[in-house]
Amino acid sequence: MAGTFERATNADIIALIRANPLAWVISSGEGGFAATPLPLLAETDESGAVVRLVGHMARSNPQVPVLEAVPRALILFQGPQGYISPSWMPDRTWAPTWNYAVVRIEAEVRFLPGEADDALNRLVAFMEEGRPGAWSAAEMGPRYERIKSGIIAFHAEVHSVRPRFKLGQDE
Repeated sequence: MAGTFERATNADIIALIRANPLAWVISSGEGGFAATPLPLLAETDESGAVVRLVGHMARSNPQVPVLEAVPRALILFQGPQGYISPSWMPDRTWAPTWNYAVVRIEAEVRFLPGEADDALNRLVAFMEEGRPGAWSAAEMGPRYERIKSGIIAFHAEVHSVRPRFKLGQDE
């Protein structure tokens, strides 16, 4: 990954999202904040910048009507993180710190009721890629249609991406 703080490249951002696809999707409406952890897939433009996130959520999720009314969402991906002790440093006068890599995305969510198959199959293909005996949704047989009817696909069109890769102390 790139250096510390905001000097992350598009490749760094995509690598973090692919390695850690479970993101918090946060919205705000009349009832206050709502948040749901969801696995999301990133789509990029020709330069490698994230332009869209693809996902799905349960139709019964109370966040669905909130996002339908106010489609703006804050989406947070968390990568590796950990406490760094001064006991590991040659100079024990340094302060402890916490290193982490995160990506903060502001997006507009658009629900796509007719695209549940695509969202589900893309997510399963991504998660099963490279696994011996990889599973597919078709193996669910008739159960698949019942489960699919309980979800709604969405695209989150990206407005801004703010990475923060704090991988060292300022000292």
